[in-house]
Amino acid sequence: MIRFLAVVERDLRKFLRNPLVILVSIVMPVVYLVILGNSLQGELRNITVAVVDMDRGPFADRVIERLYALQAGPGTIMLVRVADQGKAMEGLKSGRFKGVLIIPTDFSRDIMRGKNPELGLFLDNAETVSADTLRMAITGAIGEIERDFLPVRTRTSIPSVREVNLYKKVDYDQSLIPGVVIMAIFLGTMTTGAFNLVMDRFLGIEESYFLTPLTRYDIVMGLMVSGLIVTTVLALFVLFASSLISGIYLWKVLTLHGFVLLTVIIVLSTLGLLGLMFIIMGRINHPRIVGVLGGFLNVIFFFPSGAIYPVESFPWWLKGFAIVNPETYSVHALRAILFKGADIEAVKGDILFLSVFAVVALLIGILVFKRGL
Repeated sequence: MIRFLAVVERDLRKFLRNPLVILVSIVMPVVYLVILGNSLQGELRNITVAVVDMDRGPFADRVIERLYALQAGPGTIMLVRVADQGKAMEGLKSGRFKGVLIIPTDFSRDIMRGKNPELGLFLDNAETVSADTLRMAITGAIGEIERDFLPVRTRTSIPSVREVNLYKKVDYDQSLIPGVVIMAIFLGTMTTGAFNLVMDRFLGIEESYFLTPLTRYDIVMGLMVSGLIVTTVLALFVLFASSLISGIYLWKVLTLHGFVLLTVIIVLSTLGLLGLMFIIMGRINHPRIVGVLGGFLNVIFFFPSGAIYPVESFPWWLKGFAIVNPETYSVHALRAILFKGADIEAVKGDILFLSVFAVVALLIGILVFKRGL
């Protein structure tokens, strides 16, 4: 019994000597609840829709009133009035809007004449979940207009919605490809770079560095470049494999320019996350802590990135985090290149953020690394 209790005491002491593990073990379930509960809320909210009223008649006003009721009630949409159809379509292509509803000229007059007019609904179908939700919300709201009609003539008719997908149809499993690639990058940066440093420290190999003229810059940059090569190759392999599985043939949907742009996004995302891992794990000396942190960090960065659930539907505080989350920009850029055929002009904002984040993370990672016992 004494020997048994001695083993128990030793193991408890080892656990208590790792306050970070204790803290993460307590905080992680709570963070999971908060992040997952708010990034996977079920019903979508605040989907931005531009409305172009070219009719300005009484029935056009009723359509808009219904949409405002939808905004004020369940909050599914956020209505933006746009006067110019061209500007509305530009906003749809740039990602500012998720849909554009066009109320055509003579809409009200055609209803009174019984001509069954159509409303034009243009959807950004590159984000399947948002497009499906928007389609159902708007068609449902338009369908309820019938009971609001006070016909002057007996030939009044009910408008229908003509849907136009802006891009080639994207299935739900295909829409997950950017998220899968980003997850592969995250896992790659977790198991290379700083993790190799932690293992060297744990096994005592790091002490041999002290006998060499290597500076901390040499050590950190050497591990980062190695991690960059491995992670980039893994991410590209995951991209091709997931594309084939979901039925997308990259050689048909990507030009050479698009493939180069996509590779640049992967490289910048990898560099930024590698630098971040050095900042977080630069002083860790046990692989157990890395394992505990891995799942914790994955939830924090992956789910608020918009890979599964639209960022627009997040609560305000989670939207704020998504703005500084590098994976948000990686997912947005990959989705634009893969499904929208975007050029560098469309993703220059993502490239700028990822570049700045990578440089800052690398510099801080070098500074926090300690070349000594």
